Amino acid sequence: MSAPRNARRSIARRIPAAIAMAAVVALALAACTGGDDPSTGEQGQGFPDDGCTHIAIATSSEKVNMLDELASAFKDSPEHEGLETCATVRPTNVSSGNATRFLTSGEDWPSDDRTLWPTLWSPASTVWTDRVAAAADQSLVGEPKSFTRTPVVFGMPEPMAEALGWPEKPISITDLSRLCQDPAGWGSVGKDIWGAFKISKTNPNTSTTGLSTILMQSYEASGKAEGLTSGDVDAAAAFSRVFEECVIHYGDTTGNVLSTLYDETQNGANGSAYVSAVALEETSLLNYNQGNPDSHTVQPGETLTPPKTKLVAVYPSAGSMWSDNPVTVLGADWVTAEQRTAGEAFAEFLQSNAAQKILPEYGFRPLDESVPLGDLFSAKFGVDPAQPAVTLPKPEVDVISTAIDQWTQVRKPSSVLELIDISGSMDEPIGDGRSRLDGAIEGAQTTLDHFRPTDEIGVWAFTTGVSSDEGENIQVLRDVTALASDGEKLDSSLDDLRYAQRNGTPLYDSVLLAYEAMRERAEPGRINAIVVLSDGEDTDSSISLDSLIAKIGKSSKEGGDEAPVRIFTIAYGEGADPTALQRIADATGGQLFDASNAERIDLVFASVINNF
Repeated sequence: MSAPRNARRSIARRIPAAIAMAAVVALALAACTGGDDPSTGEQGQGFPDDGCTHIAIATSSEKVNMLDELASAFKDSPEHEGLETCATVRPTNVSSGNATRFLTSGEDWPSDDRTLWPTLWSPASTVWTDRVAAAADQSLVGEPKSFTRTPVVFGMPEPMAEALGWPEKPISITDLSRLCQDPAGWGSVGKDIWGAFKISKTNPNTSTTGLSTILMQSYEASGKAEGLTSGDVDAAAAFSRVFEECVIHYGDTTGNVLSTLYDETQNGANGSAYVSAVALEETSLLNYNQGNPDSHTVQPGETLTPPKTKLVAVYPSAGSMWSDNPVTVLGADWVTAEQRTAGEAFAEFLQSNAAQKILPEYGFRPLDESVPLGDLFSAKFGVDPAQPAVTLPKPEVDVISTAIDQWTQVRKPSSVLELIDISGSMDEPIGDGRSRLDGAIEGAQTTLDHFRPTDEIGVWAFTTGVSSDEGENIQVLRDVTALASDGEKLDSSLDDLRYAQRNGTPLYDSVLLAYEAMRERAEPGRINAIVVLSDGEDTDSSISLDSLIAKIGKSSKEGGDEAPVRIFTIAYGEGADPTALQRIADATGGQLFDASNAERIDLVFASVINNF
């Protein structure tokens, strides 16, 4: 198997650690997303030349900081002293859903550096280890054992939660659903200026939070607090469809949305034009309120600035699911006997009192009840240590599969225009036998399976010297219309780009034309978006970047828009202009994705499409 390389580069503060994660399907459990060989997010997590046994632990981003400290404390533990050879543990960031896919694929771990192939795995929930055991083999995931936990909550800007009666009044998922359905939106509680009620959720194929949320919706609709069945999930379809209608867009992680919300808040808008509630883990909310919205690895000397408006945790009155964060030694054939022994020692250390005392410092609740939660778990940081009052148990694997399959059908429909740079620099090779244009074409093609027949998709290409009915410098491959059965036809049309003339880069003019076209046809019931891929700086536009920002940003002000068009930009290759692309994305509440390692463009493209 070709080992993919890491796609992330430090091009802007708001690029989260998991940005290059692909939108993928865990085997036999979902059918709506596409993409292959997702990134392992191995952000410089190499090992020192210390003569010790090297242990990599694959984990989701929110635990990286904590596991770094736990790995350091392990060196001084009795568990480490009992080893014949010293051991060094390093976390490597990979989403729970993507790790599930890797392990069930039967192939090698997708990393160039074999030292980063994991001995240990710590997904956010035993839901994922159960799925690997069901789809592959129980021996592969060994004997997972939880060492910490965090509940799934709805994070809301404090003034918005107070408008719903928080903290005195219990708030249910049904209450949020009613607010979604009410045409008056926030006006129904006397806050007309806040506009519509908007929710952010993550994609359940890769995110524990997204998976837990759809299960919590089914629990709510069934009126149950335990014993959820596939029949209950089927009966909850109408309820869940209404809830999905409020979603602004989906994503791989909550870090993307929280970063945008944080920036909106710091700029004085309090985020009300962007999102009203975010389904997230309590630990992510605590990170946000400390000034770390994307839960990135905090560097020595880094100063965190808390948001001007904090998020508060709304614990649904009917109950919350918990992310129970197991750890297990993998039964993979790349794990050596020495690594297995050291991995078992580290897993044992995580259950110790010394390790459990470290957990609350990072916003995780210890399993050891003798360990105090500390000052972080307080109203000051938006949480209530006495909540949630009701714990919703993890359903059986078949019920979880039913819920994900249902989400494929009830998720919010999308209308997406892909705007692809075909300037002359796209002919440059990317090091794996493909040109940049080849990579872009294949990235777009591999994401087509994500879209349902009712989803709308269009593709435009831009360079100088071409024209169409949409304007100068634009070549229309497909108008934005329902995909229907046109997947193969669109696939062929994308191939035609290989023979298009390639000249200059009129980036700003092209983005404006695409934005104006999408604004004219945007509908409130859809996720309306533009995906912009560019490998260079603007060289041929008639308008400036400032003028473009002024034009596309005017509808993203306080109170919001019933049918916003968000722009998601991909900085493709080392020559791309991340600063301009970041500003374009920010102006509309979208996101910038980093494909500066051009070999990973197909994977990054898939990650972008996972928002829709």
